[in-house]
Amino acid sequence: MNTLMVQGTTSDAGKSTLVAGLCRALQRRGIEVVPFKPQNMALNSAVTPDGGEIGRAQALQAMAAKVPLSTDLNPILLKPNSDTGAQVIVHGRALSNMEAGGYHDYKKVAMQAVLTSHHRLSEQYGLCVVEGAGSPAEINLRENDIANMGFACEVDCPVIIIADIDKGGVFAHLVGTLALLSDYEQSLVKGFVINRFRGDIALLQSGLDWLEQHTGKPVLGVLPYLHDLALDAEDAVTIANRMNNPEIKVAVLLLPHISNHTDFDTLRLDPKVDLRYVRHTETIGAADLVIIPGSKNVLNDLAFLRAEGWDSELRRHLRYGGKVLGICGGYQMLGNTICDPQQVESTQGSISGLAMADFETQLTTNKTLTQVQASCLLNGQQTHLSGYEIHCGITQGAALARPFLQFDAHPSGWQVDGFISEDNLLAGTYLHGLFDSPEGLTSVLSWVSDGRYSGSGFNLAEHREQQLERLADMCETHLDIDKILAISEQRTA
Repeated sequence: MNTLMVQGTTSDAGKSTLVAGLCRALQRRGIEVVPFKPQNMALNSAVTPDGGEIGRAQALQAMAAKVPLSTDLNPILLKPNSDTGAQVIVHGRALSNMEAGGYHDYKKVAMQAVLTSHHRLSEQYGLCVVEGAGSPAEINLRENDIANMGFACEVDCPVIIIADIDKGGVFAHLVGTLALLSDYEQSLVKGFVINRFRGDIALLQSGLDWLEQHTGKPVLGVLPYLHDLALDAEDAVTIANRMNNPEIKVAVLLLPHISNHTDFDTLRLDPKVDLRYVRHTETIGAADLVIIPGSKNVLNDLAFLRAEGWDSELRRHLRYGGKVLGICGGYQMLGNTICDPQQVESTQGSISGLAMADFETQLTTNKTLTQVQASCLLNGQQTHLSGYEIHCGITQGAALARPFLQFDAHPSGWQVDGFISEDNLLAGTYLHGLFDSPEGLTSVLSWVSDGRYSGSGFNLAEHREQQLERLADMCETHLDIDKILAISEQRTA
């Protein structure tokens, strides 16, 4: 298998997008291509069919390449749960929580997991397009690196470096990054891609000529700024999509450790929905639905919610007939108590919940990771939908006698999930991806609007496919794909 690596001068330079675009463009040429990211740090993740967990970007890239999800696509996933610590996930399974210093020492072991996955993929596919993480020029993280040049040197693969011109300083970013690499690492760099350019390309040409002359590396393409490109985000939250005259107003509480905010992409893109994230120091304000999202540190985020005064605002919202939905960690917060005796997420041990529904949650070291098929029981109907679960916790109590979901089947043997309050104003569920299908979206928003929501016909899967095709078209037009393929066949400097 040939291997080609995309590294970036900064975070958010466009690595994930370029890998996805290349995967689809190469797949359209009949090449058996697979995406790969040795190490990812993100709170947005996806569940593989065998019950593993990988970064959301790799799931999107797999869709672009039209290959099945596998934990080998992202063998090391770090999910931050504090400013200095993260849950370490190896081959899709949570290993432990580690502080940054401890993980730095663990990277020698992690590299073996990375190489094992890369080897397995090499036996199945013809070309592996690898995404780096952050920047290879982070000199404080160079020792035992597995995410960027450490991996590239280990497998001796060619590297393309991408930089975002929209941020400014693109030539300094590229030249500076190259200068901070060792001679051997510089020899692995085979070319540059400039991302998010807008303007007259002729005015950029003299800079491109200088860059090639100064570095001896070719510019493989200049990608234009794609307005309104809407693909699953790795981390950054798109704060709002304020619509004129929306049918439904939705407010999502922006918690410090919010996870899987991709749950709300469909709401953000639906032309009949006004989606707003409520940030630190802001009030919830007018909304038909308030969503408490998932969290990687439920106990700390619940304390944050209270410190913001959002708990009293939620109660006032309910008194005036507004709806509240808790998803995953947000669902856990709605109960009486959250216990964490094994310090799965924090050292607090136990904390009182919002007591808006009669149930308790105990966090456990056993993490539920599964794709599910179920029927949503809102509106007195059974609406079939699919989604996935990622949570550490068992929730029990009287409120669950009125469940939110009824499973077709569940690996744990559970028959139902979540709750709907007796007054029909409050609901909670562990299900992620609730809005991803038109059926799930319509079911929830009909509940919110008491039947007023007429449906928009928006289909996230179809929209995602259109965006991937658009991205591949851009790559075909603005990149030298033939040269990139030739580069991918180079095994040594």
